Amino acid sequence: MATTLKLKLFLLLSLYIFSIVSSHRPHPLDPLTPSEFTQVGNIVHKLYPSSKLNITLQYVGLDEPDKPAILLWLSKPKSKPPPRRAFVIARLDKQSHEIIVDLSTHAILSDKVYNGHGYPLLTYEEQLAAMELPQTYKPFIESIEKRGLNLSELKSKRVLKVLCFYVDGTVNLYVRPVEGITLVVDIDEMKIVEYYDRFIVPVPKAEGTEYRESKLEPPFGPRLNGATLVYPDGPGFKIRGHTISWASWKFHLGFDVRAGPIISLASIYDLEKQKYRRVLCRGFISEMFVPYMDPSEEWYYKSYFDSGEYGFGLSAVSLKPFADCPANAVFLDAYFSSNDGTPAKISNAFCIFENHAGNIMWRHTESGIPRKVFTEVRPEVSLVVRMVATVGNYDYIIDWEFKPSGSIKLGVGISGVLDVKGVIYTHKDQIKKNAHGTLLAENTIGVYHDHFLTYYLDLDVDGKANSFVKNNLETIKVTNPSSPRKSYWTVVSETAKTESDARIQFGLKQAELIVVNPNKKTNVGNNVGYRLIPGSVAHPLMSYNDYLQIRGAFSNNHVWVTPYNKSEKWTGGLYDDQSHGDDTLAIWSLRNRKIENKDIVLWYTIGFHHVPCQEDFPVMPTFGVGFELRPTNFFDSNPVLKTRPPYIILHCGVVNKGVQ
Repeated sequence: MATTLKLKLFLLLSLYIFSIVSSHRPHPLDPLTPSEFTQVGNIVHKLYPSSKLNITLQYVGLDEPDKPAILLWLSKPKSKPPPRRAFVIARLDKQSHEIIVDLSTHAILSDKVYNGHGYPLLTYEEQLAAMELPQTYKPFIESIEKRGLNLSELKSKRVLKVLCFYVDGTVNLYVRPVEGITLVVDIDEMKIVEYYDRFIVPVPKAEGTEYRESKLEPPFGPRLNGATLVYPDGPGFKIRGHTISWASWKFHLGFDVRAGPIISLASIYDLEKQKYRRVLCRGFISEMFVPYMDPSEEWYYKSYFDSGEYGFGLSAVSLKPFADCPANAVFLDAYFSSNDGTPAKISNAFCIFENHAGNIMWRHTESGIPRKVFTEVRPEVSLVVRMVATVGNYDYIIDWEFKPSGSIKLGVGISGVLDVKGVIYTHKDQIKKNAHGTLLAENTIGVYHDHFLTYYLDLDVDGKANSFVKNNLETIKVTNPSSPRKSYWTVVSETAKTESDARIQFGLKQAELIVVNPNKKTNVGNNVGYRLIPGSVAHPLMSYNDYLQIRGAFSNNHVWVTPYNKSEKWTGGLYDDQSHGDDTLAIWSLRNRKIENKDIVLWYTIGFHHVPCQEDFPVMPTFGVGFELRPTNFFDSNPVLKTRPPYIILHCGVVNKGVQ
């Protein structure tokens, strides 16, 4: 019976996956295709034919059309789309070239050499080459031998300063660091230019670090019950190319090697007004800043810009059906350019699924009417777009969740393996000075660190001219002697006129933050808007003049608002690797531009301070952070009042059709 049911479910899934992914006409925001990557590679190599073996393509992505051109095309969808172009950062003769390629004319539109600080995204090929260099470096081999380690079991990770790990007895790479050795690699020359062997400490043990199910030994925890969803009416969403329609939502899903998933042109259908209304023009994770809190010689420099140095898209992994995503998920592939210009594929990079989590969309029980009780409940179903990026030791589960009520929930689940430090200690009582972390196992310290994610949110709330409003909640003392009350709170609204007015550090003041359209009103006269409902609040604890914090100065405030500028996408700068912090959101915002009733971008940083604990070892259970964009006077009333409940399968052959 179970086997037959599984087979039927598989056939149903196969049929509806085939039916919902249909053909479409190209969209101006579609990511580059494999053939376009090949075309770009050929054009760039033709530009530098004598240097074909020396030029590397560090970044190749869509050069998105100017926003007015996209909006014009949307208003006239049968018109000719904006020109299709690619933006390339190429490394040639130790210089970074910014190249724009016109794909329709097969021509180079511009080629500019970058002369500022910092370097572009690291490629897979560079990282692999740097990892292999120490294996043939004589001083390194001697250092390994004097530690009594087997060179064949040694692996290295990270370019520029290469970290070394010992994998004898485990595949859990990051929990067996070889401390005391520092290798500095010149990537352009691909050679070791500095080498130090300062001290020897024991390599953490392999015992207790296994995480593969097939290798684990009893006793085991309880097996969790499975669950399967069946769609009696078929799936609730459609995919045409990269455009997804579900319930009242319609949006475009893109992919970029740096940002990973990009959500564009998210609009929701207003049942009362009988039209789609735009909410979000473009949104993505602009940067993930992870600084470590150990000032020692081997650790002081450790701060990672996971998006700008390694790329969330470049680090995307193939999702496992029935594990990373539920049984009802549909999968999409993604493509990127290798450093020689040939296209590479990430199978199952995205999954899209309807989420039945048992949540309640709205409910009310009315028992105040004598001898009568009325109960109305609507179960909530949402749509989730998911991608997982494994950036070194950490796995980031990136979710965009769309709700029928108009809310968008953005979340990141953090799992994977801690970046640990090898030490001499086997028990906490032996630690007499600051170890800069938690002793997790013998000879193993989990170093304190931060995670700060900055989102780029180009909100277009019912139009692109928006304002940023702080609804400050202020306490008012009652002076009227006739009232028994001593105080109350009220809302005092403040519209930010310039960028400096919009910088927010949470915890200093209680306020609701809303992006409004001052040119659109509800039926009773309120400005239509969308509210930011923040998630966990963490402030940077490093000094603002610390080199790491200068590079990550965009995390100094939780909220920034800037006028839309196509070139301002990456909050840590276009060249994040070894940057000096002179091209960040914190620098752009010093211009203090006007933002009232303008096309504006909201930048929101969510983060947490990570104090490792033993439960995080050897693999960390997923820890989630997130926030919500919620309609606030956007609709004239509850937009899901008339939403009908889904059909529910109670058991095989019986369907509960819910309240009609």
